[in-house]
Order: sequence, then structure tokens, then C-alpha cells
Amino acid sequence: MTRQLTYTLADFVDTVRDELGLPVADDQIGADFDELPEWDSLHLLKLVTAMEQDSGWSVPVGRVLEARSLKEIYELAVPA
Repeated sequence: MTRQLTYTLADFVDTVRDELGLPVADDQIGADFDELPEWDSLHLLKLVTAMEQDSGWSVPVGRVLEARSLKEIYELAVPA
């Protein structure tokens, strides 16, 4: 696995769409999970795995479990 120097929000959205098959619109990235019609807890596990594979970074699962939106997951998982 190679580590990407950058993993942008656009990369993250592509991961959500491609790996999870969720048709999220750009304006839904900041929405609470309760507002995403197809979201369930299994998506979170798949997303963490896909992000680690795509970015090469270890995702802090404990912190990500507290997130309430896809954008929060991105912000917690990607080093500043």
C-alpha cells in the first residue's frame, strides 16, 4: 500500500460513491447520517477500510465512531 501525499475531500467523496455505492450529492457530505437515506452502520466499517486502502493512512476508528457526518469522518481521518 502506498501512502498518498494528499487525500482530498473530492477523493473521499469518490471513495464513498465508488466503494460504498452510495449516491451522495456534494451537498450531503456535511449532512447528519440520519439524513442520508441509504446510510447504515455497516457503511462506516466499509468506509474506514476503503479510506485506509485509498489513502495509505491509518484511520482512528474510535474517533470516527463519534462522527455524525461524512465530512466529520473525513476531517477526523485525514491528517492536517
